[in-house]
Amino acid sequence: MSIAKKIIKGIGILLLVLILLFNGFIVITGRYYLYGGIADTYMRGRLTPAIDEYYHFENRTIANGSVQEWPAGKDYNARQLASTYEEKNKRLGTVAYLVIKNDSIRFEKYYDGFADSSRVNSFSMGKTFVSIMVGIAIDEGKIKSVDEPVGDFLPYFKSGNNAKLTVRHLLTMSSGINFDEDYSNPLAFPAHAYYGTELEKLLYTYHVTEEPGKVFRYLSGNTAILGLVLEKATGMHISDYASEKLWKPMGAKMPAFWSLDHKEGLEKAYCCFNSNALDFARFGQLFLDSGRWKGKQLVSQAWVKQSITLAGLVDDDGSPNMRYGYSWWILPEYKGHSIFYARGIKGQYIIVIPDQKMVIVRLGQKRENEKKHDHPVDLFDYIDAGLELAP
Repeated sequence: MSIAKKIIKGIGILLLVLILLFNGFIVITGRYYLYGGIADTYMRGRLTPAIDEYYHFENRTIANGSVQEWPAGKDYNARQLASTYEEKNKRLGTVAYLVIKNDSIRFEKYYDGFADSSRVNSFSMGKTFVSIMVGIAIDEGKIKSVDEPVGDFLPYFKSGNNAKLTVRHLLTMSSGINFDEDYSNPLAFPAHAYYGTELEKLLYTYHVTEEPGKVFRYLSGNTAILGLVLEKATGMHISDYASEKLWKPMGAKMPAFWSLDHKEGLEKAYCCFNSNALDFARFGQLFLDSGRWKGKQLVSQAWVKQSITLAGLVDDDGSPNMRYGYSWWILPEYKGHSIFYARGIKGQYIIVIPDQKMVIVRLGQKRENEKKHDHPVDLFDYIDAGLELAP
């Protein structure tokens, strides 16, 4: 046998051994979700999820009703994005950029084959949508207050340190639960929750290990638990509650889809609300107008105010956390503006600039890793561009 054939044979044997070991690990640990994760990422030439892969999963429809179109402003698309912004849009894979001011579209542009009807994963903007629904459930008396114990809804949180957990702690990312929020580790919670098929069971393998309500620690599992709380409190799937309380009243143009852990299963509440830029903008406009839509109060003004107020927590290093409320990110001061926004890991943003009566939506393939004042640096480009396009 030639040397080349021996090398090829050796590589083949090594690969076979690695495959057998990998399969053995999956069987022993029960991490069957890894098969789906690999099929949807590495086998498709990617390292992370795609923004438009919702059709790979089971979904529940967030039904819309009578459509309320966004009016176009008199200067609609009269100005163009500066080349510096367009260069960044290309590099970061922007697929939609939208600026709404004074209730009308001032600028919109789509890239890379995407359009105003293209559905894109919200990723962690979904956490903000869940927070809004928690506010509605409190307004309706289905949840007593943000200080109601989670154990009132979920028996797993009735005893031990788990009994200390409240709705507020989940909203503000201060639960003290030992979730492992590692996006590069396929064995950590985010990958297991995203590709797995038993989300509720997974959540109950974690527990409160630190005093809640003290330290800000961003954990997707917190909002996944809030999704369960909402379902128990309202007696409805959160997709149906979102349709009834928000999507239909706000006149969404298209039905949205919320990805599930399995057929007829549980919504991945921490992410995976799939819609388009124009309809995502409605969430920003709702909070810009203090919870009102076309004069109808959908969520109380008090809830809106509380949501975009700093939660009074500290970061791991003991310094005051100056960027988070009730699942809304907060930029207290930027060029004379007080700004709040929702964001997703791929650079999905709904940005609200109240003093400008402006809502900006950016959807894309990725965001910058570098941060400025603990916010992704690309956020500031989308803000600056919006202010230039609609002065």
